Amino acid sequence: MTNRLASSTSPYLLQHADNPVHWQPWSAEAFEEAKRRNVPVLLSIGYAACHWCHVMAHESFEDETTAAYLNEHFVSVKVDREERPDVDAVYMEVTQAMTGHGGWPMTCFLTPDAEPFYAGTYFPPQPRPGSPSFGQVLESIAAAWRDQGDEVRESAAAIVAELAQRGGPLQPSTMDADALSGAVVSLLGEYDRKRGGFGNAPKFPPSMVVEFLLRHHERTGSVEALSMARATCDAMAAGGLYDQLGGGFARYSVDASWVVPHFEKMLYDNGLLLRAYTHLSRRDDNPRYREVVRDTAEFLLRDLTTPQGAFAASLDADTNGEEGLTYVWTPAQLVEVLGLEDGVWAAGVFAVTDEGSFEHGTSTLRLLDPVSGERWDRVRAALLESRAKRPQPGLDDKVVTAWNGLAISALAEAGALFDEPRWVDAAARAADHLLAVHLVDGRLLRTSRAGVAGTAAGVLEDYGCLADGLLALHQVTADVRWLDTACGLLDKALVHFANLEAPGAFHDTADDAEALVSRPADPTDNASPAGASSLAAALVTASALGADRAALYRTAGEHAVARAGLLAARAPRFAGHWLSVAEALHAGPVQVALVGASPALVAAARQGVHGGGVVVAGDPDSVPLLAERPLVDGGPAAYVCRGYVCDRPVTSVDDLAEALRR
Repeated sequence: MTNRLASSTSPYLLQHADNPVHWQPWSAEAFEEAKRRNVPVLLSIGYAACHWCHVMAHESFEDETTAAYLNEHFVSVKVDREERPDVDAVYMEVTQAMTGHGGWPMTCFLTPDAEPFYAGTYFPPQPRPGSPSFGQVLESIAAAWRDQGDEVRESAAAIVAELAQRGGPLQPSTMDADALSGAVVSLLGEYDRKRGGFGNAPKFPPSMVVEFLLRHHERTGSVEALSMARATCDAMAAGGLYDQLGGGFARYSVDASWVVPHFEKMLYDNGLLLRAYTHLSRRDDNPRYREVVRDTAEFLLRDLTTPQGAFAASLDADTNGEEGLTYVWTPAQLVEVLGLEDGVWAAGVFAVTDEGSFEHGTSTLRLLDPVSGERWDRVRAALLESRAKRPQPGLDDKVVTAWNGLAISALAEAGALFDEPRWVDAAARAADHLLAVHLVDGRLLRTSRAGVAGTAAGVLEDYGCLADGLLALHQVTADVRWLDTACGLLDKALVHFANLEAPGAFHDTADDAEALVSRPADPTDNASPAGASSLAAALVTASALGADRAALYRTAGEHAVARAGLLAARAPRFAGHWLSVAEALHAGPVQVALVGASPALVAAARQGVHGGGVVVAGDPDSVPLLAERPLVDGGPAAYVCRGYVCDRPVTSVDDLAEALRR
């Protein structure tokens, strides 16, 4: 037996291809081998940018003694959670149920029938208070399998039965105006008034909740909603979570004040946050928000664009095995790069102190008081140039369909609003790559790398997020092929992912996907939108764009939102995307159809449209939303509708702005 990861398309699996552990990818062959040898399966799940995954790899999986024990007593299977979110979802539910928490690396032990019987996360090489060593765990599991195999199998079967009992869709519940206002009240109770954001450390960027709060403010005028959104975005942009030199956001802050990030940069976070700051800049003409939008968009283009034109999954948390090495500074390092006068000034601007805010006297860069001007531009450029000469974090250049969909949506909308055609072009190139490589016979694949498609089938979030991105491209380009392709994805999703026993509910895997011990269907919005909420968003948008099956899409979207009503009422922090879709439905969604060439009207529409609304300008003969909407007195005109009610067409920027304010 040997390690079998060398031919993988996953950078995470390739990180383990030289381990002495005889790793296998998730496959029927691995479980057949476990049956033949009558040994349990060690399932290890992680991702390329995961710091503690690297730690456990160095401590245990690169250790010859540990590897020898694993190879003798187990079949070892390694899974990239980003490539196989379905496998991850099933065993994460088990891990959380058994331990009360989850995370990566995830370590599960399975029968040869893939039924779990023990689970945890990171295990250290030596025992620690509250945690056995990894070696102790392996020895205990091997002994239990040898001496109590029948009992272990019975326990695993009971766990699978419990999974089936726990599953099932939520009952429908009305997501009306009172429910949306109630969600804002609930969020106020969890809001950190001193530091922005929600909850305590570790603190994650609440991008989808910010989007909901903005949409709620637009519809109702809620001061509290706008205040929470604005203050949270201010705090994130001022802290170490945000890359003050190169743009882009880290995964989360290890503290409650946004000072020290967990340094990996994920494509999904940056796509979602780029969109949120873009929409905030429509309601608040703050130059800092515009700067964050521009720098984050440029970060995506500069640091995450693959040679094929799509976007890579992430940048690692570690550089040469040291977390944050690329990004942190001391006062002396600033002086070395900038000279004494500018170095001292930069230390004050970026809150870099002798004591440090991170480790070993180093500091993350923060911008507590925004500055601008020639000196600021010069200092930032010099520091960024110097930082580029440091060792750099590894790039996970795997292309994930759903995450690219999020980036496409954000870049298309930001490019249109900020008049940056390069961003729109980048979004279109990424979409072209996905449709050429990831879309096969009308069905999506989850990933590709270096232009070669992976083997994992697309999950629901892939269909929803990519469809949403294509619909954003249709709006800013008026190219009907993006609309037609998006609708094709929606039609496939409605056929293959719908829960036939519960209208409005969806599974995360298709009806013809690989059968796992349970079929995942998680409705919660976590780090990225739930598959069902991403699909609901795309369905509602497609209905507003006048797609051929608009009525069906609208009904399907409404039913899906109703299934999330209980979740939104009980845990609005984990229903941000659902709440955003509900706000769009309550606002109409707003539709703006622009006929005739008027850049001023187009700019006013994009600036004034409500979140979740649609704007299309183009040729009435080829764009569905513009059909049968003529010029007015031979000149350009804007048609504003909400749901099924339309205003009279307007021809001036002021009248359009007033119509959108109403």
